[in-house]
Amino acid sequence: MKKVILFLGVMAILLVGKVYAADIYAIDPAHSNIGFAVKHMMVSTTKGSFSDVQGSITYDEQDSAAFKAEAILQAKSVNTAVEKRDEHLRGPDFLDVDKFPAITFVSKSLSGTSGSYILSGDLTIKAITKEVSFPVTISGPVGNAIGMAGQLTINRQDYGLSFSKTLDSGGLVVGNDVAVNIDIEAHKK
Repeated sequence: MKKVILFLGVMAILLVGKVYAADIYAIDPAHSNIGFAVKHMMVSTTKGSFSDVQGSITYDEQDSAAFKAEAILQAKSVNTAVEKRDEHLRGPDFLDVDKFPAITFVSKSLSGTSGSYILSGDLTIKAITKEVSFPVTISGPVGNAIGMAGQLTINRQDYGLSFSKTLDSGGLVVGNDVAVNIDIEAHKK
């Protein structure tokens, strides 16, 4: 009888450990989008995205302290649907992709309640790292997939993206505030 109880106890520990263990998910670039929007000439908004995003998310819906996220965007994959503008963004005036090929995010903490959280971490652009915090929602898991969505605003000047021209009427050709939209799908490794 003691052996049966011991066996059941071990099985219960293994099952609980399995159910509540953090899982590692690989970002699916085909179903993820890292987009941005910035004011142009103070009258319109230019939008774009990065098509080459890779990384992983470690997630346990029962333990937000186990959360980890790392994302790498290839800066040369910037796309605004205007090739001349994309080349300018890839050049030294902005991303300088030859010197700084990647934009990275590494999480530090996830706080909040199930579903809606505040994600904090280090965002690095052009070898300049700043800590950012922003709200995210995490969906799932559904099967072997989870989703994560969020938005933050950064000042491009903080990351050395300082190209600027002043309009004759005042104001900047390119606004300083850049809205970053994150929509990630990731699959269990």
